[in-house]
Parts: sequence; C-alpha cells; structure tokens
Amino acid sequence: MNAIDVRALTVRVGSKRLLDDVSFSVAQGETIAVIGPNGAGKSTLLRALSGELAPSGGSIHLKGRAPQAWPPRELALRRAVLSQHVTVTFPFTVAEVVRMGAGERRGAAIDTMAEAALAAVDLDGFQERIINTLSGGEQQRVHFARVMLQLACGEEASGPGILLLDEPTASLDLRHQLDLVTVARQCAARGTTTIAIVHDLNLAALLAERVIVLSRGCVAADGPPVETINDETLARVFGVASAVGRVPEQAMPFVLPHRAERHGR
Repeated sequence: MNAIDVRALTVRVGSKRLLDDVSFSVAQGETIAVIGPNGAGKSTLLRALSGELAPSGGSIHLKGRAPQAWPPRELALRRAVLSQHVTVTFPFTVAEVVRMGAGERRGAAIDTMAEAALAAVDLDGFQERIINTLSGGEQQRVHFARVMLQLACGEEASGPGILLLDEPTASLDLRHQLDLVTVARQCAARGTTTIAIVHDLNLAALLAERVIVLSRGCVAADGPPVETINDETLARVFGVASAVGRVPEQAMPFVLPHRAERHGR
C-alpha cells in the first residue's frame, strides 16, 4: 500500500479552480519536492493532503483512507504538517511550543524526545527562551522541532508517518537549510514519507529523489530531479532562461538563472 494516493484531485474555491485533475502516488519512505511558480497550487495541494481542504473532485488517500475519514487524533499520529506561516501570540517558552507536538503526552520520555528534536535543529539551550523573542529563522526551527516531535510520537504508536512541509527553508540561512535536508534524509531512512514545497530549485534537487512540478493547478512534470529540473521545464513553467548543469559524478542538476522571459515571447 502506498503512503499517499491522489487521483484526479480537483480543488475549487468559489468559481476558481486551484487544482485540476492532479494524480500521483507516493511510496512509503519516499521524499518528494513540489516546485512551481507562485499561484501554481502548491500550498493548496499540501492543505488538501493534510486534510485541511476537502477535494471538490477526485480523491486523496493517506495510508488507505481519506484524511477526513481519520479521527483527528489518529490522523495526527500518522501525518505531521509544518505550515508556511505559524504565529504564536502568547509568550510560550521554546520547550512549551515543542512539547505541543506530543499532544497530551507528558513525562520524562517526552522531555527527552523534545530535547533531541531541538538538538536536531541546532537549538540546544533554547528551551527557556520565549519564542516570540527569537528571529524568524529560529522560530521556524522551533516549529520544525515541534513537528518532528509529533512525528516521533506518532511513529512510536503507528509506524512510519507522513511529513508535509510548506516552504520549510524560507527563513533559514544556508547552514540550517542543509541541516533540514540532513534531518529529512534521516527521516526517510527510517521510513518516513516526506512531501516538501520548495522554491529553491537547487535545494529541491538536493533534498528529494523525486520532483513534482505544478503549473496553473496541474502537474507539468513528475520524476527524478535530473528529468524534471531542466532548461525546457524552467522556460515553460517558470518563464525563465537558465542554464541547468550537472554536479560532477552525481545525477543532480543545478540551476543558474539568466533572465526572466515574458510569456508569449
């Protein structure tokens, strides 16, 4: 059984169709990057996969069931979501925010797991800091640690889970972007399925074994980075002239953009 099955997915908001006939499957333990221009439907896709948005047509199955068919607590044990924008208005400590990932569970074991999650995102010693006094990148890493704790708790109870990330590196410096890639690979090694929306195409190629390209709500390409990140796709989908090279001795593309092209030219 696949971790995720999407069939002819359509999502409408009012009269606007945000996703149109999107289909793909994801094997357990696979890591996928979703790329595409602004407004292509990437965040809508993630919200639909998480169960936040119900399909207008077609179907989504996470581990064999529609997200809406899972009781909320059971769904939370099987998939964890890092949203693009997370705001904490109350003066919680970093440790308190991370422990939210454990739900109602508390105790020494959870404290140890929370500390491990913070160490994984390079926030050792931040436990008693107030989250809204941190930089944007530090707050993003706190929330990533929270999601990792949720995932770890779920995997203890239900086996390998699903990790959904919406632009997880947007606020991060280069070192911490690479740290996130390392953590994602560690998750994949233990069977976690990961889908991440990524704007940096070079990072997408480094992170994922497979890339789904969205354009105007449809799948424009789907395959390994070496097949999906190329001059033709970037010109057709993003409207940019670029030179896509290859990392020596690796089947990994890298992108050097030259200029934007106006559609229709």
